[in-house]
Amino acid sequence: MFLCIIIVCTMLVMLYERSSYSSTKEKGRFTIVTSFYPMYIAMLNIVDGADGVTLENLSEPQTGCLHDFQLTPEDMKLLSTADMFVINGGGIESFMSDVAKAYPDLTVTEACRDVQLIAEDDEDIDVHGDGTDTNDHSHEEEQDIDSEGTHDHDGEDPDDHDGAGHDHGDENAHAWMSVSRYRTMVSTIADALSEADPSNASIYNSNAKEYDQKLAELEQEESQIKEKTHGKDIIIFHEAYEYVADDFGMNVRYLMDLDEERSISAGEVSDVIAAVKNDGVSVILAEELYGKDLGDTVSRETDVKMVYIDPLNRGDYDKDSYIDGMKKNFKLIEGAF
Repeated sequence: MFLCIIIVCTMLVMLYERSSYSSTKEKGRFTIVTSFYPMYIAMLNIVDGADGVTLENLSEPQTGCLHDFQLTPEDMKLLSTADMFVINGGGIESFMSDVAKAYPDLTVTEACRDVQLIAEDDEDIDVHGDGTDTNDHSHEEEQDIDSEGTHDHDGEDPDDHDGAGHDHGDENAHAWMSVSRYRTMVSTIADALSEADPSNASIYNSNAKEYDQKLAELEQEESQIKEKTHGKDIIIFHEAYEYVADDFGMNVRYLMDLDEERSISAGEVSDVIAAVKNDGVSVILAEELYGKDLGDTVSRETDVKMVYIDPLNRGDYDKDSYIDGMKKNFKLIEGAF
């Protein structure tokens, strides 16, 4: 009996959320919600100066990567007001099945849909310190978004966005850390937004073109530094930095993905130190928040340079914060080589 009551209550809540989806929207306004920081910054540039547009971010700037993000009632209420939900994609928003069930008519734009994501099952990164690496990191993500915002992943259930821990499936979803890929993501978002809100399409397209020019200049700066980094062997302590390595033509000899839930064994520390010594690695890219302790340990045992760069998954809400953050990363990387 108790189980029946729970089921009935759950169904009533879902019906209420669906019925409130259309009634909570503000007439005369186009409301966009982004899933987290990199998507918000892109959208902040695209919608600048557009009339009748409200832009909100689902997660606070200090949330970082969404692998452990849980939707709150306030989040669901915010999504009930949205005309469009802009997500990164690639499985990083593990809560999408809940969103799809609650708001099946919500238009969802997946920024990564036209991006070559690094395929985790194709990575030839040495995770054991034995020196193997063919550096074949490209994988074309094949998917479509129909007019209702439904995602088609080659026959997969469009509502099946569940993930466990920091596992985003077969792909590395941190594509915003590649400037060239981020440019594609911005273009994808702008095109989808122009289609969804044609009254402001000219503004969106103009803003996207202006922002892309800034990103093109950033990519040119990156290409100049690449002359120093191409072919260099490195170790990374964050899977997002695979995209940095790919852009700079560096070979990842060892990958250890660190976050707040990751405990490190003595054997793994030994593996990292062995990778540094055996492969002649002189630089490790890490996020200071989670990589400092291990970095200090490895530095005491080797002469490796620890370079702490920003994964750009949190920060201030400024239009140029992505570009400014990348430039700081570039300077640190250039200085290390």
